[in-house]
Amino acid sequence: MQMETKAEARVGVNPYVKVFEAQKSRSQMLRSESLADRKYKLKKIERWLLENTDSVVEALYKDFKKPETEVFLSEIQPVTAEIRHALRNLHKWARPKRVPAPLTMLGTVSHIHLEPKGTCLIIAPWNFPFMLTVLPLVEAIAAGNTAILKPSELTPNTAQLIEDMVGELFAEDEVKVVQGEVEASRQLLTLPFDHIFFTGSPAVGKIVMEAASKNLTSVTLELGGKSPVIVDKTANVADAAEKIAWSKFINCGQTCVAPDHLYVHESIENKFTEELKRALKKRFYENGKVSEIDYGRIVNDRHFKRLSLLMEDMVDNGGEILHGGSVEAEKRLIEPTLVTKLPTTSKLMQEEIFGPILPIIPFSSLDEVIDKILQMPKPLALYHYSRSRSNSKRIIEELPAGGICINDSVVHFTHYNLPFGGVNNSGIGKSHGYYGFLAFSNQKPVLKQRIGFTTVKAFYPPYNQLIKKLTRLVAKYL
Repeated sequence: MQMETKAEARVGVNPYVKVFEAQKSRSQMLRSESLADRKYKLKKIERWLLENTDSVVEALYKDFKKPETEVFLSEIQPVTAEIRHALRNLHKWARPKRVPAPLTMLGTVSHIHLEPKGTCLIIAPWNFPFMLTVLPLVEAIAAGNTAILKPSELTPNTAQLIEDMVGELFAEDEVKVVQGEVEASRQLLTLPFDHIFFTGSPAVGKIVMEAASKNLTSVTLELGGKSPVIVDKTANVADAAEKIAWSKFINCGQTCVAPDHLYVHESIENKFTEELKRALKKRFYENGKVSEIDYGRIVNDRHFKRLSLLMEDMVDNGGEILHGGSVEAEKRLIEPTLVTKLPTTSKLMQEEIFGPILPIIPFSSLDEVIDKILQMPKPLALYHYSRSRSNSKRIIEELPAGGICINDSVVHFTHYNLPFGGVNNSGIGKSHGYYGFLAFSNQKPVLKQRIGFTTVKAFYPPYNQLIKKLTRLVAKYL
């Protein structure tokens, strides 16, 4: 009987070893692939997406009744925009970048070469299940990598659509979709990938990072957290209310950069609350009821129950519902809800809400709000509505966050010339555009030294008095 190969023996333990090792082999070949070949693959994704937009809309509606317009704005357009941006700029991004030589390196020529990291794992969430799977895939391909994709099992129709798309466009040794529940992710995470890109909760992000550490694999973690909004007394109240109503309640509040809770100056609290109610009714209601067309649903029963319990806890602890609050379990529908008078013990103020509930907290001074936010984990996003440049300057300089928007919310995510990502509890690493290309690339320094005399040779031993004096001068002045 023939002895099992190392790979065959491992397959018995982990069903994904075979495809992983095939991608490992393929990734070595892709190192010498032309940029034109990478662009061809990106164009294939774009063409497929434009030809199958109805299928994307249908899959997301089946998963959690996402409105068609939201699918185009938040699932399709960000991907096509990312592809087109990469096509326009890939030659510039991938070009070796020359760096100047310091005096101690006179005579050398140095460049930074960007090379593919190799075989990558992309684990996607359920809230934007198409975009948050395919967008990092675009970045991985632009950088010249192979990839295994693990879409969320909570949105099975979209996961199957992505698997069908990848099966049409790529061989398994280049891009492969793996479906399954937690066990599938666990088995994938045992493999020695060259990079892991994970989008999800901080709790699961810690598990991913721990698994990656066992193979010393680099990670990009796009997590979440409680992203605060500050509406100070100088804000344009009507404008702020309209923007916050949209950014909080699109996708039924299931957005990692959605406003989580809102601080409003006490002098404008009543006016702002009324404007916010008016904006909600204008955008998400029809004939006094929540719109069936313009408002989505909670993704599954478990998350519906979690949000329902958060509201019950809030009321039990003395909180007050200012607007909404109705729920329909059979439809997994939670009305856009505004709440106030929350004690600090309320779970709504301790956990990331990730749903259509917005706590409103009055404040009297900016110092008070800054102190509160500094006591919390660093958020993925922070939003400030103000006409005061000095107030915004304080927010930008004094408060850490993955990203900040002044007089808007959420929209920075779609700006592909800005890096997107968190800090500490809200994430590690950046993505989008050039920054996503960098995330999937190794920045390899290359130094070319002259032949013959070099500045370094002047310091070779034996270390006589002249060399000792020179080293002291170099350490002091260069």
